[in-house]
Amino acid sequence: MEAGAATERRAVHPIVFLVLYLPFGTVAGYLSVALAYQLRKSGVTTAEIAGLIAFATAPHVFKVLWAPLVDTTFKTKGWYAAAAVVVALGVAIAGTAPLGPASIGYLGPLAFLLNVAVTFLGMAAEILMAHATTEAQKGQAGGWSQAGNIGGAGLGGGAGLWMATHLAQPWIGSCVLGVAILLCALPLLVLPEPSYNHRHRSYVRSLWGVAKDAWSIARSRAGFLALLIFVLPLGTGTASNLMPSIAGDWKASADLVAVVSGVAGGLFATVGAIGAGFVCDRLERKSAYALFAVIQAACALAMALAPHTPIMFVVFALAYTATNGVAYAGFSALTLETIGKGAAATKYNLLACFSNIPILYVALIEGQVQTRWGSSAMLASEAVLAAVGLLVFGAVALVTSRRGVQSAVKATSGA
Repeated sequence: MEAGAATERRAVHPIVFLVLYLPFGTVAGYLSVALAYQLRKSGVTTAEIAGLIAFATAPHVFKVLWAPLVDTTFKTKGWYAAAAVVVALGVAIAGTAPLGPASIGYLGPLAFLLNVAVTFLGMAAEILMAHATTEAQKGQAGGWSQAGNIGGAGLGGGAGLWMATHLAQPWIGSCVLGVAILLCALPLLVLPEPSYNHRHRSYVRSLWGVAKDAWSIARSRAGFLALLIFVLPLGTGTASNLMPSIAGDWKASADLVAVVSGVAGGLFATVGAIGAGFVCDRLERKSAYALFAVIQAACALAMALAPHTPIMFVVFALAYTATNGVAYAGFSALTLETIGKGAAATKYNLLACFSNIPILYVALIEGQVQTRWGSSAMLASEAVLAAVGLLVFGAVALVTSRRGVQSAVKATSGA
């Protein structure tokens, strides 16, 4: 048995999830960078492009609603392969379509459907990751998968834009990306099909089983604490989205901002994600996530207090981007630990929805702080919010731990 387990671990090294998740990031990068740039050059307004991207990414807000479909029907590897084909064709078609103000009318529905397809691809990858990863490798799996997500954004955005602007015909680049997306399905050849023990002959019973499986997370102390830590203002990475808008306060040029927001930033985030994955396999994963939040908050505070010079902007912006990759890996590792197997797609995306809540409210808070008191105060406010979040989490963890001990003592006394 030990030899068989070792063979399985060798066959499903977590690095395969980097490849499986590349298309997920590629679509986001292609739409928000490569296609957006081409649309702007074709006379489409920034407001129209922003509306297109917002409409296109809407499926990621509601994807938990159709996650049970992936958990209860067809084969998981079949879901991934079919979604990869649709995503590849969607990217290729988007690159061959004529661009201009009138193109928003058909690019909007196309981009929306493309994102729906990529949610199915992501769900299939999450099921495979949950079932094929050993308990000791969940941190590495989380790190490698987020590295793929981040790297995919660079592939779709950076490489996609370069090919669109340097090749003889822009459609060649989108077709190359489409082929790359199809090749990302190759790890399916070495990954085992996950268990379907949670499914029943009756589809209604299968759906009910998914609902009970998801509810079991909130009922357990470990699951409740995971949900709590995800809704608190910890590891949100909000400041990274605002770095370009506050760069002027550090006298950073457009070129420096491009470096931080482009290849260099992606590289730092990718390395951070991979490194954090290994850390998550050596620390208790909630503690690791909390530690990553402290590091990110400390980075934001240090940037606020350091001299406001271009070099300091580059140093701290890149460091902060690295903490983003670290936090993403921490989220994936803790989520994998919490959901176990079973209806993995539904449970994974349920936790993902909770993790998006603080991203929204922290962004609103930091935006108001920056407007009223400046960029340094904004960065400091992120550190303060994280400190409050850690205190709340620590207090709840302590109280629930004591209640657990008291319940165990009562049970023992009664026996």
